[in-house]
Formats: sequence, structure tokens, C-alpha cells
Amino acid sequence: MVAGSVNDLSQSRSRNPEGWPEAERSGAPAWSFEVGDGPVVATAIHSGHEVRPDVAEWMEISDTDRLREEDPLTGFWTSVGDSSIQVYRSRFEVDLNRPREKAIAMSPDDCWGLHVWREHLPRPVIEQSLAQYDRFYQEVAALLDALLGRWNSVLVLDLHSYNHRRGGPGKDGDSVVGNPEINVGTGTMDRDHWATLVDTFVAALRRQPSRERTLDVRENVKFMGGHFPGWLHTCYPKRVCVLSLEVKKFFMDEWSATANIAALEDLRIALRNATNATRHELARQGGPAG
Repeated sequence: MVAGSVNDLSQSRSRNPEGWPEAERSGAPAWSFEVGDGPVVATAIHSGHEVRPDVAEWMEISDTDRLREEDPLTGFWTSVGDSSIQVYRSRFEVDLNRPREKAIAMSPDDCWGLHVWREHLPRPVIEQSLAQYDRFYQEVAALLDALLGRWNSVLVLDLHSYNHRRGGPGKDGDSVVGNPEINVGTGTMDRDHWATLVDTFVAALRRQPSRERTLDVRENVKFMGGHFPGWLHTCYPKRVCVLSLEVKKFFMDEWSATANIAALEDLRIALRNATNATRHELARQGGPAG
């Protein structure tokens, strides 16, 4: 892992580093890191919609179809963390929640039957996207190393959303039996080690109101967690707890991309309160490093 201090990171996370390809250094950053004082990091690695020009020219998929399979607005919830990571590039450019060899969806079988590319991507385009993938993981490692230099344990909230009305606009949503409003993915962690923290978070989240009712929160029903949390749990066993939170798009219309702002805010408050409920247990697990 790459060593570094929290102060060093806070000075440099949002700019494009030297050595990046000119096409990227001259444009908007692919992601931003906001580094704060505390052991909770909230991430939205599928929130982005932007693509590089050299990627866009090969795309067959429409912006509308692409947006529907991304996780728009999840970046809004990253404020519940002490630190946050927001990715601005589309998962169709490079998917940071998949293994490196599968990070670029080459065929419809890789992405819900969608035809993403007009033709096979040129190798230089693929290589630049994979270089971006590598940089992201290097920077996350640097952030976690710095935080673990100060805190013995870190909680990462891996924020996502998922579709539940694939039948089309105006169609009924999928059965609630297999589609909780919030799926808490814990399949990549040592569940026994983090049992009290996970149970505290889930119980607190279930108590939170949303539009004058409580939330349907269940564990590992729809998703277990992807490559990103698995990588973190492998690199930092027993020191980093990642909760992969998949929120059903009941807070928005997945076909028109219009959002219910009140529901979005209710969810932000619910996530904040549930996170705060875990802080005592997180401190008990570790507290400040020394």
C-alpha cells in the first residue's frame, strides 16, 4: 500500500496528477476525494455519467439507456461520511466495482444485454481506461493507508442504487420479496468479526422514517457486494468494514430519471443516523491508532 498522511491527501485529491494522459489532464477529473477528520468513508463509484471523447466516439448505447444503468444521485449521500469519494466517469467507460479483466463490458452478456459499442474498442482506448482503473485503486489505497495511520478501524459505505421496474415506463415494479428498499451487502467481509457493527447499522437503518413509514432493510437479498468491497476486505482484513448499500430506485423514476427530492433527503438523513449509531462500536473495535 502507498503511505501518506491525511493532510497530504486533502491537498491533492481533486486535481489531475502529473503523468496522466494529456486528454485526461485537460478535462474534468475522473473522481474527487474529500478527506475529513474521522474513520468513516462514503463512496459513490457508479454515480458518474461522463465519458472521455475517445470512448464516446465508439459508443452505440444511448445516453438515456446508459444513465438508467448507472447510479445517479448516489453521490448526494456521500456527505454522511467523514471523507467521501465520488466518481464522475460512467461505469460503461470503466467499471470500478468489477475485477480488472472485466472492468470494460465488451459484450451484451456483460451488461444486461445492452449493446455498448459500435465496434470492438481499439487497444489504446482500452489501455487508457484500465490505467484509470489502476490509478483509482492506487489512490484509494493511499487514502485508506493514511486513515488507518490514525484510526485502527475504518467504515466504508459503498453506495449504489438498483433498478426494479425493468418492464418499462409505467409498469409495476418487481416483487418486494426479493427487492428490499435497501440491501445491505456483507458477503465479502468476515461477518463474525464485524457482527455487532453490522447488526447495529441494520437495526438503526430499519428504524429510520422515509415518507412517514420505516424502511425495508435486508441483508444479502439482492446483492452480496462487488469487487471493490472484496478488494478492501482482502487488503485490510479486520481493519476495514465495507457495507455495500444498494438502494432500490424508489426515490426516483428510473425511466425518466426524475427524482423525489424529499425521499432522497429522507434517505440521506437515514444513512447519516445509522452511520452515527455505529460510531461507538467502530471506536470500540479500534479507536485512534497509536
